[in-house]
Amino acid sequence: MADFHQTGVISTLHRLGEPNLARLERELLGYSPQRPVALVLPSLYSEIRGPALARIVDELSRVPYLAQCVVSLSGPSTRAQFEEMRALFERVRCTDGSRAMVIWNQGPRVDALIERLRNEGLTPGEDGKGRANWIAFGYVLATQRARVVATHDCDILDYSRDLLARLCYPTANPTLAYEFAKGYYSRVSDRMHGRVTRLFMTPLIRSMKTVLGPVPLLEYMESFRYPLAGECSMTTELIRVNRIPADWGLEVGVLAEVYRNCSLKRICQVELVENYDHKHQELSEHDPSAGLHRMVRDIAASLIRNLASYGVEFDSGFLNTMIAAYVRTAQDAIARYSDDAKLNGLAFDRHEEEVAVETFAGALRAAGLGFVQDPMGSPQIPNWNRVASAMPDFLSDLRSAIEADAQEAD
Repeated sequence: MADFHQTGVISTLHRLGEPNLARLERELLGYSPQRPVALVLPSLYSEIRGPALARIVDELSRVPYLAQCVVSLSGPSTRAQFEEMRALFERVRCTDGSRAMVIWNQGPRVDALIERLRNEGLTPGEDGKGRANWIAFGYVLATQRARVVATHDCDILDYSRDLLARLCYPTANPTLAYEFAKGYYSRVSDRMHGRVTRLFMTPLIRSMKTVLGPVPLLEYMESFRYPLAGECSMTTELIRVNRIPADWGLEVGVLAEVYRNCSLKRICQVELVENYDHKHQELSEHDPSAGLHRMVRDIAASLIRNLASYGVEFDSGFLNTMIAAYVRTAQDAIARYSDDAKLNGLAFDRHEEEVAVETFAGALRAAGLGFVQDPMGSPQIPNWNRVASAMPDFLSDLRSAIEADAQEAD
C-alpha cells in the first residue's frame, strides 16, 4: 500500500489504486506526436546470457509508443557478439516500424570517434555505463526523433512494461511539465536489499546535514527516496546540457546536474513498481576496487565534489567529523531496520549490516582523502553542447558511424 507523503523539495508521484497499464500506454501513444519517447538501454554482452534481458526484450516488443529504442553495448565485444545483440532486439519495433538500434561502442568506427574527442581535449571517460549512456544520448540528439528520453538498466529480473510507462509518463505528458523524473521502488524479498542506499547514501546525507546545517543540495538529494535508482526520464533539452560521470557516481552526478540545470518544480520522482529485483553486487569488504566497496567510494567522491562546487570546504578535520557522524547515523539506521525486519518476519543479519557500514566508512575516508589530494578528480564527460561547439560535425559523424555498423550487420 503506497502512502501520500510528499518528501522534501520535489514532487513525489505515488503508485495508488489498481494499475491501469492500458490507459497509460494509450495516453503515451496519444502524446507521441508532440512528445516522442526514446528508450536508452546501456548493456553488457554478458547480460545476453542472464535471466533478465530476454524478459526485457519480450516486454518491450509489446510497447506501442516508443519512437526510438537505442541499446548501447559497452564492455569488450566482438562483431559477432554485436550482431547477436542486434538479433535479440529484432522483435522490438518503434512507432514508425523501425527496429531497435544497437550501438557497438567497441567497434572501430565509434572507437575512432572517441579518439577524435581525446585529441580535441575532450574527455569521454572510460568504457562503462556512463559513456554508454552518453554515446546513446548523442545518437538520439543527432537523429532528432525524440523529445523525451528514458533509460534503465538491463539486469531487472522482474521487468514489466508497466515500469517503463510510469517512468515515461511524467516527462511525456505535456500537461505535467516535468523535465526530469527519477524512479523509486521497494527492494524486499525475504530480506531487505538496497544496502548502499539504506546504509550509506541516506545516513551520509543526514549526517552531513547535521554537521553542515541547511545546504540546499543536501535538502534536494534527501528528497529522493531511492537516489541511486538507475531509472530516469528527461527531456532532450536537459540531455544536451547535462554532464555525465563515467564511474559509479553516475546516478549522484546526474542528480547534481539536474539540480544545476533545472527548476525544482520541474523535477519529480515516480513510484514505478511495488517491488524490484536486479543483479546484486558483492560487498567486497577486503577489495576496494570491486563490488559495493568501489561503488560507494565513487558515489562518495561524486557527492563531495558536487558539495565543494557549492562552497562546502573539505579538509582532514571536517572529514573526521563527517565520518564519525556518518557511522553513528548508520548504526542508528541499522537498529531501525532490525525492528522493521522483526515486525515483518524478514531475515536480518545485523553483523553483515555492521560490516557493510564499516566498509562504507573506509570507502568514505578514501574518497575524502582523494578529494583533499586532488580536488578536481576524474573529469566528467562533457555535455553535448560543448562537444557540438568544439566539433560541429561530431553528432552527424556519430550517427553515420552507428548506422554504418548497423547496415553492415543486416
